Amino acid sequence: MEKIEELPSPSESLQRQRFRKQRSKSDYLRARSLHGPSPTTTFGPKACIQKNPASIMHVQDPLSQRLTWNKPPLSVLIIKKVHESSVVQPFMDLVTWLVQEKRMVVYVEVSTLEDEMIADDSGFQPIKQKLNTFKEGTEDLSGRVDFIICLGGDGTLLWASSLFQGSVPPVMAFHMGSLGFLTPFEFDNFKSQVNHVLEGHAALTLRSRLKCVITDAECDTHINSTEKPKKIQVLNEVVIDRGPSPYLCHIDLYLEGRHVTSVQGDGLIVSTPTGSTAYAVAAGASMVHPNVPAIMVTPICPHSLSFRPIVVPAGVEIKVMVSPESRGSAWVSLDGRNRREIKVGDSVRITTSEFPVPSICQNDQISDWFDSLAECLHWNVRRPQRAFNNNGANGREKDDSDCGVEA
Repeated sequence: MEKIEELPSPSESLQRQRFRKQRSKSDYLRARSLHGPSPTTTFGPKACIQKNPASIMHVQDPLSQRLTWNKPPLSVLIIKKVHESSVVQPFMDLVTWLVQEKRMVVYVEVSTLEDEMIADDSGFQPIKQKLNTFKEGTEDLSGRVDFIICLGGDGTLLWASSLFQGSVPPVMAFHMGSLGFLTPFEFDNFKSQVNHVLEGHAALTLRSRLKCVITDAECDTHINSTEKPKKIQVLNEVVIDRGPSPYLCHIDLYLEGRHVTSVQGDGLIVSTPTGSTAYAVAAGASMVHPNVPAIMVTPICPHSLSFRPIVVPAGVEIKVMVSPESRGSAWVSLDGRNRREIKVGDSVRITTSEFPVPSICQNDQISDWFDSLAECLHWNVRRPQRAFNNNGANGREKDDSDCGVEA
């Protein structure tokens, strides 16, 4: 016979309510989801994700993330790989087509037009006069750029991310660099591909970023200090290492205010899923698909055989501090830039940003990622094992490949 659970008496219910009220606030460690903040679904002034009525609790199926435009895009930012002569002619062809045929407002960096091959091209001068220029750190492009086109390698996408510390317009990246893990498009038929994107027919991969705040011990101790620490958006990773010091890097790692462990080694990598295939994978981390809500924590040459890389939920806050017992300082770099020294008492706080980078897919989120693994990293490339021949069909004879001998 099925046992029926008895309901608590009114007095017992009252006791439970009093007990809940008496519990300290520390028992409720989280007020936000461990999955991290819901990413913004608007990118720049005119782009957004196509609404999906099947989404639940603001969490969409990654395969349903499609680009759509609220209004026709009119402005575009072109990022060109520097010190690369092979990119100059494609850059001029793309800009000329966008200005003359698409009638778009084109933004480029001042340093791009200072390239000798571009400056000395007389045929490009009429187009050059119509371009809008900017310098990093002096002008805010937010709200002025509808989408971004990158010509080069993965570094151009990282550079584009650094230019937008808030909402990022959709990014279309053409592979014209060395590796091209984040640049799925080929430039041969750029007109049809750009037209396809302008019409809103494209899948998006929302590449999560890390929000990083570096706080000096001196600023923390000054209660009346009005200077707020700067928040920096990071696409790949935050690296804390020993720098030029000959001593071990000795840093303390905190998750949600709790001391988790002390790191002794060459340093620590805190990376996004996008960054898991960069420095982190070289240090032994797993490769994680960019749609997975997570943060990777990877030690660099730890002085402990048991210190393995870990993956934590995207919503946690990570804090890294130089240990008071450290023999020297440490150095922090964000996506390979903004490198600075941190000393005892300084802290680096990291969590998932609500502003991802909407990377335009050539095919879809799954195909593009596995194609990059195969083509760029040669993931699981191996000569196939030969099948048994007729004589060894019953397994009585050894095949050469089973003995470690390649035929």
